[in-house]
Amino acid sequence: MRGFKLGLLAFAGLLLSGCGYNTFQSQDEQVKSAWSEVLNQYQRRADLIPNLVATVKGFAAQEQAVLIGVTEARAKATQSQVNVNADDPASLSQFQAAQGELSSALSRLMVVVERYPELKSDQNFRDLQAQLEGTENRITVARNRYIASVQDYNVTVRKFPTNLTAMIFGYKVKPNFSVENEAAISKPPTVDFGPAPAPTPAPEPTPAPTTSN
Repeated sequence: MRGFKLGLLAFAGLLLSGCGYNTFQSQDEQVKSAWSEVLNQYQRRADLIPNLVATVKGFAAQEQAVLIGVTEARAKATQSQVNVNADDPASLSQFQAAQGELSSALSRLMVVVERYPELKSDQNFRDLQAQLEGTENRITVARNRYIASVQDYNVTVRKFPTNLTAMIFGYKVKPNFSVENEAAISKPPTVDFGPAPAPTPAPEPTPAPTTSN
């Protein structure tokens, strides 16, 4: 009897493995791990911003609108990160929009920096800028890995015969990042400082007075 039970369990294990049950477990863990890395990198960026804003403010305090915009965008992005539910399409969309708005605010800040050569040459600012650029690259890598892991999971949910297992156990397609939309949100602004002033024409020489003989 015991042998029969063990054989039945082994058969059930093979059946679950063949129908994709174990694949779902593995891919779901990959999605969770990739999502955690996305959040870690976005948080890393958020942690850099206060020092970046403070440094810029030390050289360009008059740029209040841009500095406030970055600070407010950071607060919104941080709040969305706390409340995001990656399995809910609306929540993920709000999270993505908030992070995209922060990217756009940072782009405007970098445009402002171009007006201040002393700030650009400040070592502290240059270090922060390098860290920020590195973090942006890590965000891109982490986000792409998450997108790929969700795509793999969703294919397993949809294809036969694993779609039958998905229906039985309630596995559903997961929402994913919309890279195109975020790229549009975070596109750096076009800056136009206006046409260069026309050079002032040199005054015409005054003719020498004529003398009569």
